[in-house]
Order: sequence, then structure tokens, then C-alpha cells
Amino acid sequence: MEPLSAHGLPRLSWIDTLYSNFNYNTDGYEGDGPEDGKCQDGSETLPYIDESPTMSPQLCTPQGPHGEMVSPTPPEGLPPGAPLKANTGRNRGGVGEEDRDMEEDEEEVLCYLDRVLEEEVFDYEDGEVEPITPVHRQFKGDIEKGLEMKKLVLSGFLASEEIYINQLEALLLPMRPLKATATTSQPVLTIQQIETIFYKIQDIFEIHKEFYDALLPNIRQWDEKVTVGHLFQKLASQLGVYKAFVDNYKVALETAEKCNQANSQFQKISENLKVKGPKDSKDCTTTVSMEALLYKPIDRVTRSTLVLHDLLKHTPKDHPDFPLLQDALRISQNFLSSINEEIDPRRTAVTTPKGEARQLVKDGFLVEVSESSRKLRHVFLFTDLLLCAKMKKTSVGRHQQYECKWYIPLADLTFQTLEESDSCHSIQVLPEHEIEEMKIKISLLKSDIQKEKKAPRGQNRVERLRKKMNEQESWLLLHSPTIPFRIHNKHGKSYLFLLSSDYERSEWRESIQKLQKKDLQTCVLSSVELQVLTSSCLKLRTVHNIPVTSNKDDEEAPGLYGFLHVIVHSAKGFKESANLYCTLEVDSYGYFVSKAKTRVFRDTTEPQWNEEFEIELEGSQYLRILCYEKCYDKSMLNKDDNEIVDKIMGKGQVQLDPQTVQSKNWHMDVIEMNGIKVEFSMKFTSRDLSLKRTPSKKQSGVFGVKINVVTKRERSKVPYIVRQCIEEVEKRGIDEVGIYRISGVATDIQALKTAFDTNTKDILVMLSDMDINAIAGTLKLYFRELPEPLLTDRLYPAFMEGIALSDPAAKENCMMHLLRSLPDPNLMTFLTLLEHLKRVAEKEPLNKMSLHNLATVFGPTLLRPSESESAKGQHITSASDIWSHDVMAQVQVLLYYLQHPPISFAELKRNTLYFSTDV
Repeated sequence: MEPLSAHGLPRLSWIDTLYSNFNYNTDGYEGDGPEDGKCQDGSETLPYIDESPTMSPQLCTPQGPHGEMVSPTPPEGLPPGAPLKANTGRNRGGVGEEDRDMEEDEEEVLCYLDRVLEEEVFDYEDGEVEPITPVHRQFKGDIEKGLEMKKLVLSGFLASEEIYINQLEALLLPMRPLKATATTSQPVLTIQQIETIFYKIQDIFEIHKEFYDALLPNIRQWDEKVTVGHLFQKLASQLGVYKAFVDNYKVALETAEKCNQANSQFQKISENLKVKGPKDSKDCTTTVSMEALLYKPIDRVTRSTLVLHDLLKHTPKDHPDFPLLQDALRISQNFLSSINEEIDPRRTAVTTPKGEARQLVKDGFLVEVSESSRKLRHVFLFTDLLLCAKMKKTSVGRHQQYECKWYIPLADLTFQTLEESDSCHSIQVLPEHEIEEMKIKISLLKSDIQKEKKAPRGQNRVERLRKKMNEQESWLLLHSPTIPFRIHNKHGKSYLFLLSSDYERSEWRESIQKLQKKDLQTCVLSSVELQVLTSSCLKLRTVHNIPVTSNKDDEEAPGLYGFLHVIVHSAKGFKESANLYCTLEVDSYGYFVSKAKTRVFRDTTEPQWNEEFEIELEGSQYLRILCYEKCYDKSMLNKDDNEIVDKIMGKGQVQLDPQTVQSKNWHMDVIEMNGIKVEFSMKFTSRDLSLKRTPSKKQSGVFGVKINVVTKRERSKVPYIVRQCIEEVEKRGIDEVGIYRISGVATDIQALKTAFDTNTKDILVMLSDMDINAIAGTLKLYFRELPEPLLTDRLYPAFMEGIALSDPAAKENCMMHLLRSLPDPNLMTFLTLLEHLKRVAEKEPLNKMSLHNLATVFGPTLLRPSESESAKGQHITSASDIWSHDVMAQVQVLLYYLQHPPISFAELKRNTLYFSTDV
């Protein structure tokens, strides 16, 4: 029988196994896949990695008085059989080292709870319950209600809350004597320095002390009637104090660092703050630095949000706590998304060979080009090195593991220069139409999933469709990025990543350059050290899943579908005059796409753009604005088509909150970026509202007026507006990147609309002076506002049926017959536009607009039925189902004609081989 610990838990046997069969190349710092480390019973073992920024974890095994290996004593309140990690803090020796264990014990409680919640009781990825632990067996009857698991989560959180309060108290302790000396003849710090360093700490302490005192009796008197949601809701409502703390955090750290260097007395105080242990522990204290304690509030908000997730998992929906916890989680998540992104995410750490804390600064999924093929990698940026890993394939039920592909010490890392880019191989990019076709497939799968959810016994098919959609979305993420990000090590080895946006590339480059400003030393990791670091990535990572829809819960907001109207007003804060412009990006299908660009405002420190854009959203949740300085020096131009050489002056993003942007009024906002403030306004229109065809009340203009009325009035075969816009685009816009896709300035489009409606004499002068994207936008708007689609309401059902035919000959006859059935003005206009779009697509190498891209832009505009017709046939489903089957078919109809050999009006009318039956 196994020996029992003081708490009745079986002692765990710890295997002192290090990973010996891991190979790496010391010259190139590249690792092959490590073999799995296993215990004697076949289970996996991972070295313990301490989460605290102040700790220096070691790979050691706790020993008893006679040298035997023992398990650490588990904290009170854990159920029998609870697995614990080895406490790596024991056996380190030194004054106060044993006292440090109290914080590590708290970490063990939370690590244990995390594993129980996420791995051992529920397998969330598979959606099945796995009865693998004694915890599950013991509480099998109660888990359905979630009461015992909820109590476990709360107990662990309460223990950590006590430690957090003690940490805040330790931080406040020197503040009072420092203030007292500030007014004497020999102050340690000035009043202003004290208020900066300790800003809002007293308020945060009082908030959490009140929360702790209110929560403690509830845990002690736990039953099914106990409610705690109101306490968490109140705590979340006070996050404004944290916002103030976070905004001041960077200044507080810098001030403390300067005071450390200038005053040895303060340095001694700040490096030796004493933190009390929990009340029920021995009378012990831990020595912690002020810098580490100042970080605790930032770490605490993230911890509180994770706990709210866990509490909701184990709170029945009909429990009074559920809506209150939901509200608290919503507030917390909104707060986290608004926190200054420059704060270093130092919530996790491992140790360097020198025993210093190695912080994880940033991680994310990037596409690496390796051996001429694209590979999805998880990249981890630590304070002293960049590590590229891939997820190893493991059998069902096994823990995930990373395999290190390579790493570069930051001291050895350099970026590619413009001169070096000339010799780089060109990047292989898939034709745009293949990307668009995959989007169509994904959209149709989304539509099928929604239908199956409503069908009886459709759940099994839903899971199969989700799996297929995951594969297709992953393919899209792998093949859509085109912006290169190259790095080198000191041995001349180069690595190439492809990113979807300049914003993302800039973030990675800035994060690395910021770390390189410190006095970094090169390092070479041993096989064991590299294995430990790679294994720790699973725990340290902040990005857990690739950003695809299939990885999101059904309850998560699907994003916005429709049109976002954005006015970029102005920018302030530039120190020197420059040629400035902005670009706008939104996310869709898991990655960001550039959607609009302002004009360049020359030689100014306060650009006043006041330009409006209409941006189509496809499940979008964020808007990004990047501010650039335009480079006109041709010697600086990069020969790589996808390289942007203009300098990024600032960047920022806002979350597209549906409640905020869906109001009828404009919502004004400001993005702050590197001391620059960009003012903008936005409002959102759902797709079904924005695409309504509304006939014009007056018949004198051209917009909203039937095409036969306009051509008859003008005595022309094709409307004047169509001919002039096409002529201007072909004259000076056919080489423009993203022509017809990039939004024109809305105010310019409105001016052109008014000019054509009123038949202004100066229309040709206006066209020659106007931005080409505005002219392209005017042409699209004309077709969108026709009271009836160019290909007519009457023929719409036949077009949908014709494009669905499988036999090529039957499809050819049907599609040509449908064209012959159009009224002459509609047919002539359509054929004119068709030939124009083909000429645009011939310039695809320059303008990046393929036939498929153009079909995607114009298909729904030319075919979408008027409101009355769509209501009859239910052709457009819902605002959120933007890529419905009909919309896809509309794209396919136009694509069919674009890919068809030239179609002559006279030949079409003469030809009698086509069907002649009535449609």
C-alpha cells in the first residue's frame, strides 16, 4: 500500500528523467523533434515551470531528510488523489527561500485546478466527458450541478486573492514613510515621484480587501443557495481604477528605475519588500522586488477573467449567479481588449542559464516558407531569443506537445535590409481566384452548418461539416498571407515568414527591436535547456488556437456582416512635417485585409483628411488604422512587390462593438498611437439594409432611374455615366492595385453622383481631377442603385438555374439564351461592362484584380434582385449570412460570362442555335 501524506493523499513518485535524445545544431540553433518524456507507468512528464516573474525555477526533485524522493505537501482543501506538480522552490537554501514556497503553493493550486477543469474532467475539444480522475469519480453525482467544481475554483481563487492582497500591502508599506520624509530637508523621493510610483495602489488594495472579506464567508458556508455573482460584478465594475493604473504603469516603472539609480537608499527599499504568507501558514515572509509587485495588478486582471470563464462553466444557466457572472466577464473582456498593448505580457516566465527570469513577450501563429513550401508555425518571442515551433501530432487523449524547429538569440538576430532584398527569391503567391473560391466553399459550409443545427438529428453531420470547415479555413490561413518578414542569424541563415498585414509585421519587428535595445548576450542552449523551454511553451502561450471560425464557441460573437462607413478626420502629434496617409484594415476569415487608403497629405504636422470610406465586412470584429509617411525617394524602393517601404508612424485598433456601431448616428472615436492621435467616425449598416434597391422619386437624374429611361432620354445605347467612368478607369486606373476593390472616398463619390444627376457641364473636368478609386466607386454605386438589377428581376430565377446546370453544352445554350432575352439597353450595357472588366483582368500582375475578384465585386451588384423580388423568393437570407448560396451563384454567373470568349451583340441576336422557349 502506498504511504500517505499528512493530508491522506498518496505520495507521488517523481522520476528524475531528463530528455537525452534531443538533437540540435549548435551552429544554426535548429532542433529536431524531441521524443516524448515518459514516466515508468507510461504517462508524460513535463518539468515544472514557475509562472511568477520573480521566480527562478530549477529542474530539481524534492527530497526527504534521508534523501528519498517525496511529493510536496498538498494545500488544504484538495480532494484525495489530486495530482500535484513538484515544488521546485524547495532545496534552494538561503535565508527566506523556504518562505518563498507559499506563493508557489498557490500557483500549484491554480495549476491543478486548471488541469482538472481543462484536461482531466472534461475534454473540451472533443466535447466528451472523460472520467479519468478520482475527482471526477468522487463528485460524479454533483458535477452536473457544478457546485463542487465551482467551490474548488472559488477556493483556489480566494487563496490567491489573499496572497495578492498581501502583495499590495507590501507595496504600500514603504509609501507612508517615504511620504513622511518627502517634506523633510533630506527626502528620499519627491511627492510627485511617490504619487507616480504608487499611483492607484491604495484604491486597488481597498477594492480587493472588500471583495475578499465579502467572499470568504460565502466559501465557508457553501451550499447551493450561496450566490457570489454580485461580488464579481461589483469587482468588474471597478476596473476603471485598473485602467488608470495600467495607463500609468510604464511611467511608474521608469520613475522607479530612475530613482533606483539615483538613490541607493530607495534601491535598498525597492529590492527588499517583504510579503506576508497566508494567515493559516507559518509566520513567514517572502522578499520580492518593487518591480515584480508593480506588475501584479496587470497579471491579476487576466487571472480574474480566466476564473470567470471557469465559474460560468460550472454554474447552471438557471442559477441567479449566471447572468451576473456573464456581465462581469463581458466587462472584464472589454477591459482587457482596451488595455494598452505596449504593456509587456510578463505573466509567465522560465529561467535562463544564468538563473534570470526569461519572460514570454509575444507569441502567435505565422506562416513560414521552408523548403519552398508554406508551414504554419507557432512563434514565441522571449526576452532573449525567438523560438519557432510546430505542434507535434499526438494520439487522442494525449497532451499536446511542441517541437522546436529553430531558435535565434536576439543578440544574433538581424532584419533584412533593402539592398539584400534584391537577391531574394520571389514569393510564390496563389492566384487570387483560388483564394476566393476557398472563401466561397467556407461560406457555403457555414450556411450548411446553420441549416443542420435546426434539422432533427443533424448534430453528427454538423461535427463533420465543422471538421471540413476547419481544414479549409486552415488552408486559407496558410495560403493567403503575402507580406514578407525576413530575419537572419549571425551565421547568415535566413528565415522567411509571410504575414497578412503590415500592422502585424510591424508589431513583431517593434517588439524584437525594443528587446534588442537592452544589453543582450548571445546564448547557446543545451539539448536539455532547449527541451525544457520548448515544453514550457505549451503552458506559457497566450494564443491557444489558430484564428479560425471552427475554433470558436457558438456563443461567441460571429462578427459583423455588412458595410462599415468610416470617416478619417485628422491626426495630431507629429513632431516634424511629413507626407502622411492612413490605411484601414479589417479582419475576415481569421486574418486582416487592407480595405481603404486616404490620400497623401503633404508636408504637414496636422493632416486634415476628412475622407469617408465604405468598407465591406465579412464577420469582422476589429478595425485597424495605420498611419504612414510616404516615401518618394525611388532609390529606397524595394523590388519585392509585396514590400511596403513607407514608414509606419503609428498604428492602433478598435473593437467593432455591435451595440456601439449599429446605431443610426455616427460614433466618433480616437486611436492613440505612439503619441499620435487619429480622429475618426464610423457607423455600420447591415448587408440587407445597405443593399436595398430604392427607386428614385425623381426621374430627371440617372441614379435610381430605370436604365431604359436613361438611355431613351440620352438617345444612347449605353448610359453616359457608364461610358465615362469606364473610359477614365482605362485611361489612368487600369494598373491601380485593387481597382474596384479598394474603397473610394465617399464624399468624392457623392460629389460625382450629384454631378451626373444634375448633368453638370464640368463633369469631364471633375472626372480628370478625381481620385480613380472614387470614379470606380461611382460606377459600382450606379449599378447598385438601379431600381431593378441590370440582368433583371424577371430573369433572375433562370440565371440561378442555368448556372447550376452540370452539362457544359446545356449550360452554354441556356446562359446565351438568357442574354438574348435581356432588353437591348441592359444587354448593351452588360456587354460593354463585360469587355471592360476583361481588360482590367488582363492587367492582373499589376492591379491584382483577377476575373474572379471582379466577379466577386460586381456579381451581386448586377444580379441581386430588388427588394420585392427577393422577399418573394427569399434569395438573400440574413444579414449575418453574407455568403449565402444565392450570393455565391451571383458571383458564378458573372464569372461564367467573364471567362467566356468575346460575345458580340449582333452575333448573339443572329444566332438561332440557342433555346427559344420562354423563360
